[in-house]
Order: sequence, then C-alpha cells, then structure tokens
Amino acid sequence: MNRRTFVRSSVALAATTLPAALSAETSASPTPQFTLALTPGSIGVKVQTQRELNELAHCHGFESVEPRAEELAGMSDAELQETLGDLKAKHLAWAAAGLPVDFRKDDATFRDGLAKLPRLAEGLQRAGATRIGTWLSPSHDELTYRQNFDQHAARLREAAKILKDHGIRLGLEYVGTQLLLVKGRYPFLHTMAETRELIAAIGTGNVGHVLDTWHWWTANDTEADLLALKNEDVVTVDLNDAPTGLEKRDQMDNQRELPAATGIIPVSTFIGALIKIGYDGPIRPEPFNQPLNAMENEPACASTIAAMRKAVGA
Repeated sequence: MNRRTFVRSSVALAATTLPAALSAETSASPTPQFTLALTPGSIGVKVQTQRELNELAHCHGFESVEPRAEELAGMSDAELQETLGDLKAKHLAWAAAGLPVDFRKDDATFRDGLAKLPRLAEGLQRAGATRIGTWLSPSHDELTYRQNFDQHAARLREAAKILKDHGIRLGLEYVGTQLLLVKGRYPFLHTMAETRELIAAIGTGNVGHVLDTWHWWTANDTEADLLALKNEDVVTVDLNDAPTGLEKRDQMDNQRELPAATGIIPVSTFIGALIKIGYDGPIRPEPFNQPLNAMENEPACASTIAAMRKAVGA
C-alpha cells in the first residue's frame, strides 16, 4: 500500500468509526432520572387541597408534588382514588412529605407527635407515597454533642420503625449554616459525614439523606462526598443559591436565592454528581426568599420552575 492509498483508507475508516464511537459515548452518558418537585411552603405558595397543588404543578411543568399527609390520611377510598387519578392524568409523581413529629423538643412533645405518626404514615402508604424528610438542628443550648446524638438516634429510630412498617423512607437533612452552628451552646452535627454516622446508629435500613445545595456548600462538603453516595442513600434533594456580597461564614439560613440565580453555589457540580449516582427522586426548590414569598401563586411557580430548569440545564 502506497502513502496515498493509506491516507485514503485511514480517512475512510475514521469517517465510519468516529461517529459510532461518539454515539456509544453519548449513549453511555448518564441521564437525569430525578423529578422537579413543587413543595409550596418553601416558595410561599398557599393551597387548600392536594388537587389544587396538583393543578399548579401541572400548569407550570413540575413533575412531582408534595403529598399532603393529613389530607390524604382523611380521605375516603373514593376520594383517594379520585386524587390518584388526577395525579396520573397530570403525569405527576409524589415528592417527599415532611416528618410530622417534633423530635427536637421535650419528650412529651415528641411522644405526642409519634402517637399520631402511624395514622399519617398509613395515609401516605395508601396513596403510594414513599418518602418523608426532616432537618437536624446544628446546635443545642443544653445537650452536649454526645447527649444530643444519642437522643436523636433513639427518637428517630422509633419514628423510622413506624415508617418502615408502612414502606416509607426517612431522610435527614444536616444544616451546615455556620451562624446556626454557633447559635446554641453546644455545636451538633452539620456535615454529610456526621449525618452518615447518625443514620448508621439509627440502624433501621430505611433512613437516608436529604441533600441541600445550601448546606452541602456551607458545610464545605465536596463533589467526592456526593459521589460516595448511592441512589438509595438519598431520599430527597433541595436546590437553592446564595446571595452575593457575603462570606460563607456570614450567610443567613433564611435569606437564600432561587437555584442558579447568583452562581455562588456550584449547582452544576452538585446536579452532575446526582446524575452520576443515578438519583431518581424529587428535587425541590427551597430558597426561603422574601421577594418570591410575596408573589402570588402563579408567578411564584413560574419563577421557580424557570430557575430549576436553568439549574438542571447548567
């Protein structure tokens, strides 16, 4: 084979193999499996019924909705079937409900909430909702770290057992906001690693993480921390961004921005890691943003879904 023939053959081979290689690489790349969820309380939206929430989500292009546990638990079989039919017709999935048990205060308050949990868990189970989340305070005025850890493990274990009996997973959200870490006399867990230790201590097998871009960033957690997780380790996810002009240590927990609004929090790194681990649950907005909260329902939903699509697109 002379040089000219060799070059022609090489070019022809590249023309056939390169597109195939690129196609294979593209097909092998992970694609998002999560859903963009509407959770009204976190964006100042007020609704009276599950059907009203479903309608808002459907109109604005959300893919999942928060299940209203108390309302679902009070539904007759006929009412529930109508609600589930509406959910299916609108191509919506369930996001995560909030844990209706206050485990942070005195024992009487905890026991009162725990007593009500089976009824609410049964309502969620009947509706096919399988996720509940809650947050962990990063400091305490009276309990040392060890005392607080043991109390959290014991109380959350009781709640998790009830939820497990109803096929529900419990997610725990650590709070990395540094101003809250020093608010109480005794600092408590505020990182992903410490939360993993608490999950192991609870030991029921149905407890995982609530991941939040804000707390992941303020706690100085990394992409590697996210990639160390598996899909089954994550119950639900919150998205938001941080205001400009403040050091991380000075950020205030209740003054955030919509996802990808400022670019302070590296949302593309966060979302990219979720895609790589195959996360298939809900992603919720949680900006705690006063201008957003002051909007009427329709513009608030429109602004939120636009921000979430921008964040995911990044």
